[in-house]
Amino acid sequence: MSKNKDVAGHIEWGRMLKKLNPYTIKKGLRYFKHYGPKEFWIRLHERFEPEEVPYGPWYEAYIPDEAELEKQRHHRFSSAPLISVAVPAYRTPETFLRQMIDSLLAQTYGNWELCIANGSPDDEQMKQVLAEYTQRDSRIRVQELKENLGIAGNTNAALAMTEGEFAGILDHDDLLAPNALYEIALALEKDPELDAVYTDEDKVTTDLSEHFQPHLKPDFNLDLLRSNNYICHFFVARQSVIRKAGGFRQEFDGAQDHDFIFRCVEEAGKIGHVPEILYHWRTHKASTADNPASKMYAFEAGRRAIEAHLKRTGTEGTVTHTPDLGFFRVQYPVHGEPLVSIIIPNKDEKEALHACIASIKEKTKYQNYEIIIVENNSTSEEIFAYYEELKKDPKIRVIRWEKEFNYSAINNYGARYANGEYLLFLNNDVTVITEGWLTEMLGMCQRREVGAVGVKLLYPDDTIQHAGCVIGIGGIAGHMFVNMPANRTGYLHKASILQDMSAVTAACMMMKKAAFEEVGGFTEELSVAFNDVDLCLKVRETGRLIVYDPYVQLYHMESKTRGAEDSQEKVRRFQEEIEYIRCHWIDILKKGDPYYNKNLSLSKWNYSLRPLKGMELKEKENR
Repeated sequence: MSKNKDVAGHIEWGRMLKKLNPYTIKKGLRYFKHYGPKEFWIRLHERFEPEEVPYGPWYEAYIPDEAELEKQRHHRFSSAPLISVAVPAYRTPETFLRQMIDSLLAQTYGNWELCIANGSPDDEQMKQVLAEYTQRDSRIRVQELKENLGIAGNTNAALAMTEGEFAGILDHDDLLAPNALYEIALALEKDPELDAVYTDEDKVTTDLSEHFQPHLKPDFNLDLLRSNNYICHFFVARQSVIRKAGGFRQEFDGAQDHDFIFRCVEEAGKIGHVPEILYHWRTHKASTADNPASKMYAFEAGRRAIEAHLKRTGTEGTVTHTPDLGFFRVQYPVHGEPLVSIIIPNKDEKEALHACIASIKEKTKYQNYEIIIVENNSTSEEIFAYYEELKKDPKIRVIRWEKEFNYSAINNYGARYANGEYLLFLNNDVTVITEGWLTEMLGMCQRREVGAVGVKLLYPDDTIQHAGCVIGIGGIAGHMFVNMPANRTGYLHKASILQDMSAVTAACMMMKKAAFEEVGGFTEELSVAFNDVDLCLKVRETGRLIVYDPYVQLYHMESKTRGAEDSQEKVRRFQEEIEYIRCHWIDILKKGDPYYNKNLSLSKWNYSLRPLKGMELKEKENR
């Protein structure tokens, strides 16, 4: 270990020790019991890993200054809908209650109403504070409930008071940023078809002294929502959508927001996302935001909320908990026994191909598959001898591509020989780790809304080579979590949960053959680089999803067959392929990947913050 790394390690342990107190020790013991010693140690290190761009200074530079807020106050909207903010209140500490209401009074957008349902009939202090604010501002209305109706009942009572065209839920001890409703109104003005909008959020300490753990979200992501309630706060929906959804349901208390959001997005025609941190989730000892183990019943309610959503949408799936509380896995069954055509390009590399084929035979439970090896100008005698051996297996065919190497053309050629309804593009330098991998991928790919499925790929040293692809990383596109230890889960567990992405690598990618043919297959002008990115983006244009499935894992040697980009010809070709992507996909490169976030780095691949202009911060080197 270098001296710098050693010093950094001591600093981090110092930070950890400073946070030790009876509460954190008790909390740590709960987590130790839940995860076991090995997983607990991994997550402890992950939790205290230093931020490449510290959030505290970043947030201070990020928030709008008074001049910007004043400009927002004078903005004239062509349409300024009334936005209702519903608050279910119950025994709210006076300081928290005042700060919550004051955050509404500080809004730069004026056409709002605050509807508070007070479920604390015996709390005289709360009544006095609420009466004070209702007299101060007519936009604040309070209903004194006769009894505490629980979180769902209190929230429904608050929603019943709302009169706005749009309504959102604010927890009684949380805060809105002063520009929250302005940004939402701006989004609604830019796109009047939106039926629901959500924002980014962070957490704030009880005394409001520190903001931390920013949640920088993607645009609407169905599979991520089925993995975790990533939308959470701040969620605003059209009143007509809320009425159709039917409000909050008591049987999902603990995950009532997740259930409610599912029902709203099922009814909504178009869902918008404002990629700004506009909601501050206060954490204190009783809060699930800081202590997920404190409300174990909530996670079972979350699992049931996903099951109910699947049932309503006519989707078969089995929902289970993951080791990370509040994150779930949905497994989709295979319907029938459709043929899967596995297409493997190969030149020489007998040992690599042998390991690949052997792993397929060993790890595959689903048996209705064929393997098409596309032979490309091999020269060694041993590979042709191996081909003869492989041909004895009725599942395997070897076809010849006699032209020069062109990854796109070779795979298009192989696809023409495929008899399957599903195509699985597979590199010759991968070996399967996950038993039942083909069943998992096929069940995912059979879903009507899915066009292609990619997986988690690991280097032989058990670090990540691919965990989905983000457009714009490194200039064009890049893999996420490269070189991160495989046993880590990454930012908000994104390396380890199902989610939709703009692209995945074709080193192991399953695609509906119909979707592949509809977009014309791989673009043959892209002979080596970015052909899989281009294919995925073409499939996305048809309205289909590209799913990253981390529950399938393979080892990948990466580019073993074609070698390094070490000649002038290869470098020139690579530049031409970059230019092709820039010309054909300029919109997404300019606007940003919808499954990423504008506030995240394009030079790192671990979801670290993008440094803001004017900040004297320097991103650390990748390790």
